[in-house]
Amino acid sequence: MMRAMELWLPAYLAQVLSRTPRPPAGEPLTIYLAVADHFEPFWGRASEPLARQRLAAWERELGPTVQELGDALGRVPQHTFFYPLEDYRPEFLDRLAALCDRGLGQVEVHLHHQGESSAQLEEMLLAYAEKLHQRHGLLRRDPESGRVLYGFIHGNWALDNSLPDGSWCGVNDEISILARTGCYADFTLPSAPSPAQTRTINAIYYATDDPLRPKSHDRGRPSRVGGVEGGDLLLVQGVLALDWRRRKWGLVPRLETSDLSGHLPPSASRMRLWLAFAPRVHGAPQACFIKLSCHGAPEKNQPALLGPVARDFYRHLTQHYNDGQRFRLCFVTCWEMVQAIHALEQGSDPP
Repeated sequence: MMRAMELWLPAYLAQVLSRTPRPPAGEPLTIYLAVADHFEPFWGRASEPLARQRLAAWERELGPTVQELGDALGRVPQHTFFYPLEDYRPEFLDRLAALCDRGLGQVEVHLHHQGESSAQLEEMLLAYAEKLHQRHGLLRRDPESGRVLYGFIHGNWALDNSLPDGSWCGVNDEISILARTGCYADFTLPSAPSPAQTRTINAIYYATDDPLRPKSHDRGRPSRVGGVEGGDLLLVQGVLALDWRRRKWGLVPRLETSDLSGHLPPSASRMRLWLAFAPRVHGAPQACFIKLSCHGAPEKNQPALLGPVARDFYRHLTQHYNDGQRFRLCFVTCWEMVQAIHALEQGSDPP
């Protein structure tokens, strides 16, 4: 846990000491909750048959896991599948598209890469987004620019060449490339204890690229009511905090990174911690944004996301965070989360 702690601990301590903004009197806190899945059926160099089995588990179990668990609008929990460009298989994307057509989520872009030039990376992203949209009916097209819009998660956390040795990226102008190719927001962070972690934590903010330097998103301009001048790319972070309820050797708090896995499933106590540090749009205390992450394809993590454990967690949310008086719960995809952020920035009421 101590690795790269100097990057984010000062910001965390400042947040601990500051007061969490409260909604206006008489107004419930709206909780927007999204799950961003680094969905890699071929994780661990899996064979094609094993990858198909992993996808089949999601086709079989996601619907029953979330059925009849409605939020404030009666909508079931949503799952956003960030599918790796390098693992593209037409059959797999068709099957994910069919799953999403059942009202269970959406597909976005994931990428592990290394060694490409800036021009090659830009071409790869444009081609992949266009293929997902044209061939599989996924993503969405901007009516004004005509570009296909996509959400993004960088493999190995190395967004904008943010690892110290330059591995798993190598492109210092990646923030600009993402913005030019239609990325509406990045959902990579947090990445602690990786040194790719930014000094900015628990935030929704806009990064401005320095094409000559790595890790341009280390800091940025916070999202706020009235909008933000400047900034190339919106970043939506999950919660990064210290969990004193889980201690190593009974003394040292463990790291909370909003990640769901087989050994660390969702729980009521984790939800309380997420809620305490959930990012907000500055000037809009009536809403908070909880972005959870996972690697949902491997068998070892599926019990945290499919079946009784996940269903019990979602049921807990609908029972304790959706009374309409203190809380209002909204299950959203990552795209819908960003639309709610933009509505607040514009001074409008999101759905």
